[in-house]
Amino acid sequence: MGNDFAEGHRGAPPESWAAPFRKVLGLRGRPEARVRWYFIWARRFAVFLSGRPLHLATREDAEGFLTTLASSPEISAWQVEQATDALTILLGSVFGQEWARTIRIPATPPPSDVPLPKGDEPVERLRYAIRCRRYSVRTEDSYVFWVNRFLAFCRDGGIEQDADSVRAFLERLVIAEQMSASTQGLALNALVFHFKHVVGTPFGDLGEFQRSKRPRKLPVVLSREEVRRLLDAVEDQYRLPTALLYGGGLRLMEALRLRVKDIDLDRRQISVRDGKGQKDRVTVLPERWRERLAAHLVEVRKIHGRDLELGYAGTTFWPALERKYPGAPREWAWQYVFPASRLYVDPATGKTRRHHLHETALQRAVRYAARKSDIAKPVGCHTLRHCFATHLLESGADIRTVQELLGHSDVSTTMIYTHVLNRPGLAVRSPEDV
Repeated sequence: MGNDFAEGHRGAPPESWAAPFRKVLGLRGRPEARVRWYFIWARRFAVFLSGRPLHLATREDAEGFLTTLASSPEISAWQVEQATDALTILLGSVFGQEWARTIRIPATPPPSDVPLPKGDEPVERLRYAIRCRRYSVRTEDSYVFWVNRFLAFCRDGGIEQDADSVRAFLERLVIAEQMSASTQGLALNALVFHFKHVVGTPFGDLGEFQRSKRPRKLPVVLSREEVRRLLDAVEDQYRLPTALLYGGGLRLMEALRLRVKDIDLDRRQISVRDGKGQKDRVTVLPERWRERLAAHLVEVRKIHGRDLELGYAGTTFWPALERKYPGAPREWAWQYVFPASRLYVDPATGKTRRHHLHETALQRAVRYAARKSDIAKPVGCHTLRHCFATHLLESGADIRTVQELLGHSDVSTTMIYTHVLNRPGLAVRSPEDV
């Protein structure tokens, strides 16, 4: 099959995508001996498209092609895996289709009229059902984990898979293993999906069973003096991003993903793009750090200039937007405010780029500074966001304003900070102080 197909294309004119495809295969470490097979799968996919250009292929086209391969008795599992890898590289790296990087090997479902044996077959049908509904990879892995645990629980106990076994399994998570409410809820969601879409018989209402209580936790908040000690203890290279976490109420990745265009020194504002929930917002730029930030940007621009002299491809960028604005990744406005210390080669494209500072580096720096400054509280990067909100409310800021600055959709989320104020609403004093 494959040899005949290759023979039939040896005399064909070279495709425009062939050279970049071969280059990316080399950069991704694919053995030269197998490159020919990658081209075979790519050309078979082109035939599958019936004349439509490869760059216009959709996820449905790719998964339909792979499902056809998987259902063929002449195609082995390793060949389907190789074809999946070929399409991922071709469509994702050569043609810049973001969705192509999440193409997964199709799981062939067993016939629905065949009873399920006690093997891996239910798990394969579960994967198939999840992928048909375009769930994320993390959801798939999580559901498979909990269904596997449930099947093992039934098998070890010699019990049937029904509502009673589900109830017993969920209670065991709480009573014997002392798992949290969120973990128990995740296991329940996985089993609901399994019974509905794999077993085919939803177990319905479980009735009363032991549920894990969801604790009401208050955020850890530092005093203003503790924040000052923490910032003074942070290493110089991490002090500015740490200060913006507190001074602007930014989340960790919101601070690290800031680009030069998002900083408005004159208006003392920071624009947060595509924050949690894909929402944009504007927050304050602390005046205390304004000059320090301006000096920092001067140094970053020098780094950017040296990178341009070396001919690098620019900062990391969205593939679709880069196709529309090819020069944007090299423009000053799009550079990261807190760039990484080293360049790296993008494995998908082979281009040399500069990413932002890695989040683990800042997390370690903050934790180390907390220990160094002898703060006897569990301190992380998000703690500084809690401090931002609490200290604003203590200063008399309106809670709606704080809600906007934090980017909360509901004011009830912001209300949690009213419980950790130094002076609650009724200004209650301890009887010891009266």
